[in-house]
Amino acid sequence: MLRKVQRAPELSDVKITDPFWSDIQDLMRETVIPYQADIFEDKIPGQEKSHAIENFKIAAGESDESFYGMVFQDSDVYKWLEAASYALEIAPDPELEEKADAYIDLLGRAQQEDGYLNSYFTAKEPEHRWQDLLECHELYCSGHMIEAAVAYFKATGKKKFLEIAERNADLICRRFGRGDGQRRGVPGHQEIEIALLRLYRLTKNSRYLETAKYFLDERGTEPEYFAEEAKRRDFSHWGMDPDNRKYAQYHAPVREQDSAEGHSVRACYMYTAMADLAAETGDEALMAACRKIWRNITQKRMYVTGGIGSTRYGEAFTVDYDLPNDTIYAETCASVAMVFFARRMLEAEVKGEYADIMEKELFNGVLSGIQLDGKRFFYVNPLEVIPGISGELEEYKHVLPTRPGWYACACCPPNAARLYTSLGRYIWGESETTIYAHLFVGSKASFKDGKVTIKAETNYPQEGGAEYLFSLKQPAPFRFAVRKPHYVKSWKIFLNGSDITEKVEMKDGYAYIERIWADDDRLELRFALECRRIYSNVGVRENAGCVALARGPLIYAFEEADNGPQLSALRIPRTAEILPELESGSRGAHVVLKLQGERLKSGEALYSDVPPAAEAAELKAVPYYAWGNRGAGEMRVWMHESL
Repeated sequence: MLRKVQRAPELSDVKITDPFWSDIQDLMRETVIPYQADIFEDKIPGQEKSHAIENFKIAAGESDESFYGMVFQDSDVYKWLEAASYALEIAPDPELEEKADAYIDLLGRAQQEDGYLNSYFTAKEPEHRWQDLLECHELYCSGHMIEAAVAYFKATGKKKFLEIAERNADLICRRFGRGDGQRRGVPGHQEIEIALLRLYRLTKNSRYLETAKYFLDERGTEPEYFAEEAKRRDFSHWGMDPDNRKYAQYHAPVREQDSAEGHSVRACYMYTAMADLAAETGDEALMAACRKIWRNITQKRMYVTGGIGSTRYGEAFTVDYDLPNDTIYAETCASVAMVFFARRMLEAEVKGEYADIMEKELFNGVLSGIQLDGKRFFYVNPLEVIPGISGELEEYKHVLPTRPGWYACACCPPNAARLYTSLGRYIWGESETTIYAHLFVGSKASFKDGKVTIKAETNYPQEGGAEYLFSLKQPAPFRFAVRKPHYVKSWKIFLNGSDITEKVEMKDGYAYIERIWADDDRLELRFALECRRIYSNVGVRENAGCVALARGPLIYAFEEADNGPQLSALRIPRTAEILPELESGSRGAHVVLKLQGERLKSGEALYSDVPPAAEAAELKAVPYYAWGNRGAGEMRVWMHESL
């Protein structure tokens, strides 16, 4: 029977010591988290108002101001608290902990006697609480609060936030279900399911598992549910169409869903919970649905950067191979959610494809959402921008050529912060028999109840290869499994200096080495990171005749700052040699790609019988995550190719 085959170690058991990722985590702790706290307290002039902390003061009866912001504004603070929790596990910070404690104290004062906690409905519409589950995000906000509380308890051992979360979770468990005195219902925006499963694993309270299961099992069983809900209430928050059942994934029971539909963040939060529950309970039917949905996303509905959600209408998946580059959505939160989904799939069955996508998102789909200085953020992550069109013409208004300092719907910045501060949860895995290395990240991790420590050293993604140094109190038998990325065509594995490449077992993208490990054992991986050309399926009409460039896990982008305007006039010859070059940047060095290409030039006429002339051009591409840091300018990922 299916069960979780491996789990991530506790964050406290992993210390990241990586040239690339340590810098990103430092950015989160030193810049992003403090900056976002100032935003929530409305301390930064000229930026979009948040008012999130003031909203809680209003709910607590400590402010006479009016509620401001989205109906889910609370969730920004909860995600920040979760990021702060992970940051405290990375490194003690008394000032950060004091601020988090102050926020938590405020939440306690804002919580109602029955456990209800939502500043919007407490301050603005108390008569409407729980009446509009489709639109109003109450369960979504509770989910983020519960996740933050679990993280804070693990980081500090303090129980106050956890007790607030449990009172809220107990209210939800009492209210929703099919039992006496309960009402049927599911969240319009999934998240509570993930949170309840995390709370169950911490507390062992089976009610949380049962309610998470209920929300998934109930979904789609009565497609008219939200339409009936709309008839019962005398108000509507957004005016959403309850008959658009795919939007919030209630078009079919979850075990019958086989494609990614609707709002991409809602969807992937739900798929994350489905995979988590399937592995927790051994539900083969639920896992089978997850596999079908995974294949549909990764093989037919995902951008080369890992972005998902190809239309601004509903921030949604559309149909297979519909992946426009310039009207793309690819919300940062959706890529964060894909990391969650990939990790849960990896816990259920160790396959390299899950870790490959996890890596793709971490380096590309999510990281592109953050300015290198940590103070500007993308909501939408395009693969093509043209100033004067992108962000201005009606069909392109959502596609900005530069990252804003903040925005009204600010779900993405704290979501990215909580992901990167918790990176240690994604690098490693452990089962009773095996230790897994999923990502090439320099780190030191403890396993087997502290009896085994493994130190990983790497200069990835600038260079290929990694070394693992084992420290054991006494020799012990176990398997060590390390992923071979799909883009690595050949590698060598050395154990204590001896080549064992041909002796290791390869299975589902992982190399397994089984032996009695001893102190000071050293395992070395040697592989090159080659520059690669990527071509899309011919069904993706926008990419016909185009090529994208990659090296290792990084996707590359061409910018006007390096290549001049009219990037659409550039051509990459199929025979051109692509040369990597280390280049210093505002936050350390990164590898750029250089090659000899062509630029087409035409006369002034709109149409002509004379074909454009081609002239030689030196081209340069930067890692996709680094684009947009040098002012507004054109950018393209998919470039026209010449034969």
